[in-house]
Amino acid sequence: MSTSSNSISVQAERPVPFMDQVRSFTRPFWVANIMEMLERLAYYGVRVVIPIYIASAEDPAGLHFTHTQKGTIFAWWALMQCLLPIFTGGFADRYGYKKTIAASITLKIVGYILMATQREFGMFLVGCLTLAAGTAIFKPGVQGTLVQGLNRNNSSVGWGFFYQVVNIGGFLGPPLAGFLHALSWPHVFYGCAIIVSLNYISLFTYKEVDSGGGVRGSPWEVIKLTMVEFFRPRLLLFIGIMSGFWLMLNQLWDMLPNFIEDWVDTSGIVAALGLNAGMMVAETARGLQIKQEWLINLNPGLIVVFMIPVAALVARIRRLTSIVLGILLAALGLVVSGYTMSGAMCLFGIFLFSFGEMISSPKMNEYLAIIAPPGKKALYLGYANMPMAIGWAYGSYMGGKIYDTLGDKAFLALRYLRENVGMAADAVDKIKRTDAISVLQTTLGKSPVEVTTLLWNTYHPYKLWYLFTAIGVVAAIGMMIYSQLAKKWANYEA
Repeated sequence: MSTSSNSISVQAERPVPFMDQVRSFTRPFWVANIMEMLERLAYYGVRVVIPIYIASAEDPAGLHFTHTQKGTIFAWWALMQCLLPIFTGGFADRYGYKKTIAASITLKIVGYILMATQREFGMFLVGCLTLAAGTAIFKPGVQGTLVQGLNRNNSSVGWGFFYQVVNIGGFLGPPLAGFLHALSWPHVFYGCAIIVSLNYISLFTYKEVDSGGGVRGSPWEVIKLTMVEFFRPRLLLFIGIMSGFWLMLNQLWDMLPNFIEDWVDTSGIVAALGLNAGMMVAETARGLQIKQEWLINLNPGLIVVFMIPVAALVARIRRLTSIVLGILLAALGLVVSGYTMSGAMCLFGIFLFSFGEMISSPKMNEYLAIIAPPGKKALYLGYANMPMAIGWAYGSYMGGKIYDTLGDKAFLALRYLRENVGMAADAVDKIKRTDAISVLQTTLGKSPVEVTTLLWNTYHPYKLWYLFTAIGVVAAIGMMIYSQLAKKWANYEA
């Protein structure tokens, strides 16, 4: 009876004015936001360009790994970065947020340095995993600090602010990466190591926030608590459904950069805006094109501008309903972004995708924070990384193989030489992947634009987006079913 009456009283409360919610946020809330912004600036400074560094066949200073190898790197990265917080969240609750944040900053610096200096697959993977471990330890401490300053009246706007500062860092990352990349690829990683080290300064002003989890208990007891809470059916079902959402969502960062560089033609946008030179454009074999990171940058840019208004708008919508609507809109945006070679259509798809992300992604963390028992906030926010772990890891592994077969322009050029030109298989096998496009151009006597169009019309690489979009739609349907089940749970608002 008491639970039911509490639910009724919460529903009867009048909405708190926006500015009153903002004024209710504590100093630790704002310090956590600043640390998150700096960490994300460094992270996305690397994240937005690393698919090109790893797998592009046309960047002379890149690593020239295959897309399958890129997918393997991202899959292990995802598992490390997203599974570790399930345990570090419990440790952050039990032993304090400040210590875990300090350890994470150090690990991230080491990771960036390894990525700057290592070019062999194994050691570069070690660098990526070190960075991933630092990120994994960072998240629960910062998010736990955030949650302790939120309540039912201000949580939607609070998470909106947090998601906005994440994307301020994400928005500034591409120009940072472009500037540093003009110097060299190692400068990208060294620069990000310096930026993340600035969080030591924020840490000195950070006052420990009581997690409510106590300070007793051995590490084994913390792990035992983590596993017991994880296997609650309600939580497991939510994690399973959201895994499909994250599988789809991460393709914007993992696959779309390579797809844009291989297929999307932005020369029309360049001409319309009169962009003859500058940091946003690059001279390519197909003429002057907008750099892929600036197209992707529309995503964090929109979130910076619209996240707070969107958060205020969807605060009146049931959390699970908001998640469903967001997933469907993001799925539509993903398929639109890669359906044609048009740069304008790609931007429109990213536009739709971004609003879907704003409507759904912050609500996932908000929902887990609401259903988390007292003293277990960081633990449950650690669980929020499990859907991303499953979705990002499997999506990367699967996406790498799919892109190597259906989307990689160099691979398709070799395939065309074998299937349509009649070149002997052993002769094709001797052609380096980095030379495939130029060999096809020379053989056919066609320009780079003509060869790209020919391969597009022959092999239809846009079809690779259908599977990921379908997975997003299935996740939305699953969340609809979950939402109906959640109405029977009177403990917390959904």
